[in-house]
Order: sequence, then C-alpha cells, then structure tokens
Amino acid sequence: MNRALMLAALAGTALSASVSAQTPAPTRPQQRTTLPAPVKVDPAVAKLRDAALKDEVAYDIVEGLTTEVGPRLAGTEAEARARAWAVVKLKSLGFKNVHIETYQMPVWVRGVETAEVVSPFQQKFHLTALGNSGATPPEGLTAEIVYFPSFADLQSAPDGSLKGKIAFVSNAMVATQDGSTYGQFGAARFTGPNVAASKGAAAIVIRSIGSDHGRGPHAGLTNFAAGVTPIPATALSTSDADNLARMVARGKPVTLKLVLTPQQTGTHESGNVVAEVPGSDAKAGIVLIGGHLDSWDLGTGAIDDGAGVAITAAAAKRLLDGPRPKRTIRVVWFGSEEVGGFGGRAYAEAHKGDRHVLAAESDFGADTVWRYQASLPDMAKPVGDRVGASLAPLGIVKGKDAAHGGSDVEPVLATGVAGIDLNQSGQRYFDYHHTPEDTLDRIDPVQLAQNVAAWTTMLAVVANAPEDIGPVPAK
Repeated sequence: MNRALMLAALAGTALSASVSAQTPAPTRPQQRTTLPAPVKVDPAVAKLRDAALKDEVAYDIVEGLTTEVGPRLAGTEAEARARAWAVVKLKSLGFKNVHIETYQMPVWVRGVETAEVVSPFQQKFHLTALGNSGATPPEGLTAEIVYFPSFADLQSAPDGSLKGKIAFVSNAMVATQDGSTYGQFGAARFTGPNVAASKGAAAIVIRSIGSDHGRGPHAGLTNFAAGVTPIPATALSTSDADNLARMVARGKPVTLKLVLTPQQTGTHESGNVVAEVPGSDAKAGIVLIGGHLDSWDLGTGAIDDGAGVAITAAAAKRLLDGPRPKRTIRVVWFGSEEVGGFGGRAYAEAHKGDRHVLAAESDFGADTVWRYQASLPDMAKPVGDRVGASLAPLGIVKGKDAAHGGSDVEPVLATGVAGIDLNQSGQRYFDYHHTPEDTLDRIDPVQLAQNVAAWTTMLAVVANAPEDIGPVPAK
C-alpha cells in the first residue's frame, strides 16, 4: 500500500470512530439467563467412584486371563478353556448364579500363511489370513498385483478386470479419539474381499486396518455374500504394505506368491459365561453389562477384550461387596464376538423373556474413558443427568449422540432397551488391535482403574435409580 492510500485509510478509520462515538448505542432489553439447577451427586456414589480409582481387581482378571489362558479363538478348545477359567474366577469373586450358556457356531481356523514378492524384487512379507478367507492351493498362488490406493478404487474397477490377478488395497487408517476412522477404512477388510472376488480376483491382500507402523499384521473378519466363492484374503503388516506400494511405484509389474491354507471346520460349541449381582427388587429389571471373552489368536487378547470383561466385572464386584442394589446387575462374558457376534445373538434369544432395563458393554481397550452417551426414555432423563454429574470429576464429558452399544449388546438394545456408552480414547487402540502386540503390557493400570471407576459410578446410579427405566421409543 502506498503512503497516500495509507493516510486515506487512517483518516477514514478516524472519522468512522468519531461518528460512532457521537451516536448513542441502541438500548436493548436486558436478557435474563436462567441456569438449570445443579444436579446433586449422591455422596455414596462419589465414595464408590473415588475408591474404585485404586482398583486392582480388573488388572488381576486380565493378567490371569492372558497369562493362564492366552489367545482364545472362538469355537476352539482355547475358548472352552477360557470359559472354564471364567467360571472359577467369577465364583471366587463372589458372584452369584455363575454358569455357562452354550450354543453352536461355524468355526474357521487359520493354517500356513506366507507371502513373498518373486519379481521384480525378492522379499518376504508378514501377513495373516482374514477370518473366513478362502485357501490357495497347498503349493500356493503366484500372480501379478493390481494396485488400488483405496477401497473406493477397488469398487470402481470394471467387472472381470481382476481375473487371475491379486488385488492389493493400500488405504492407510489414521487414529482418532473416537475410533470413527475404523468404520471408514475398515471397509477394505469387511467387504473388500467380497468385492474383489466378484470382479474375478484370484486373491486379495490389504494393508492392515490399523494406525501403527510396524510388522505385526492385524487379523479380523471378512464376509462373502451368498453365491460368491471365498478367495484367499489376507492383511499385510502396515510396514510391508508400504514397502509393496513402493515396489508398485517403481513402474514394473509386481508378482506375489501367496500361501494360505485356512479351513472351515464345521459347527462347534461356543458359549457365554453369565454371573450376577442379585438385586433387591425383581420387578425393577436387569442391568446388563460385559465384554467378550474370545479373542483373535495372534496376541493374548488383553485390550480386545480381556480389558472389557475385567473392567465390567470389577465394577460390578464393587456393588456386590456393598449394600444390595435395587436392580440385578448381570455380567456376561460373551463368546465368539470376533467372528460374527454369535454370543450376543444367542444371549438375546435365550433371555428374550427377561426384563432388561439397560445394556452396556466395554470393548475398546483400557485407555481413559473420556465421554459418555446415553439412550434413555424421557422418564429416565434424571438418571442420565445424575450419571453425567457423577462422572464429571473423572474428566468424562457428555456426548451429543445416542448410545449405540456394541455387537454383543446390540441385539438387546434393538428391542428398545436403554443404553449407555462409556467411550475410551482410541488414539492408540488401533496400533495393537487384532495384532501380536495385543498383550498385557499395552494396558496402563492407572487408566484401567479409571475405567473401573467410571463403570462403578454408572452402575451405582443406574442400579439404584428410583425412576422406572422403561423402553426407549422407536425413532
């Protein structure tokens, strides 16, 4: 700006200020803001909450489960051992009506898993077959890679264009506090193999759905539509997927040899482990809580979901040891969640005659709970208000959305039962989710105890609430 323009601008500003000073501001009627009355926190609830910050029961449970049982693939002998272990543990903690409810489910198991680039470079990769993957011939499958930067690119591929080729989807997930990117990027695993198969692919490899940068691949389930023959489907470690993408970028055809020999082994037994804190008023209904007992088989299932069963049981134990709650608290360690949510559906069917008033689950690791969300009927709004006020000292804020639960309690919530979510931070969860790194050392005992305090608080309010917690109106 030149000097003349600058002086003119300053003069204009001064004149405007002078006129403004001489013009009286319009008077506005004073607005009174009425703040809502503060919600009182029951001192007994606060006492339970604060004591739970020193909880050691949850760590004892997850330490025992990961050390004495370890990986617990659904429908296998290892999951059966976990159920037997759970019954002993829950009885030793004093829970009542401890028992196993079995059901039948199809079981898939992995076999040999290898992958190596044979041209233009020679390197071996770390990978794992996706649940429900088809198998290569025993000697393996060797084919050229067709590269897709994202799942959307795979979807856009012309029908038949992948015949005899191996599709490679390289979308890279990023971490978020609420874990929302898992759904976005996870589509490459959830439905990517089915899409690739429908376009003629001989196999598919995806970049692991995780936020880490390492050589531990992420397992997980995939599903094929009726009439679509399952093809070999595998997840590369994120580092190896990056390496494969760099090879593709060299501009020469890349050929991969893949050996996967998983099997569908037929129908086998799985089950849910059920335990209770009996309430004083049978008509007041049941508060259903828990997590899933099964795990993928690469790690020891510490954060997914040994932590969840430990957190919820430890919180319920604190009410078990105190004055008898009004409502029965039912703790369920669900089976076979990882491979399709069979346990949650079996529970809902077996207990469809029970009066559940609220359902919640913990299945997102053991890092700090930062948010709660609720789906409650209008008659029970004061219950949600008291839960929020009681959780606030733990640094937990109220979210804007309704509770959605998780795959284990969704079948119960779908019947109109109220729900509460206690959301943990997901900033590092997907670094270890479904990997060999899902081990006990990923759990911070201090954050684990904060989870127990949050769940204890919620249970203390909900299980003793004088209000009727009826069904949530359908939307």
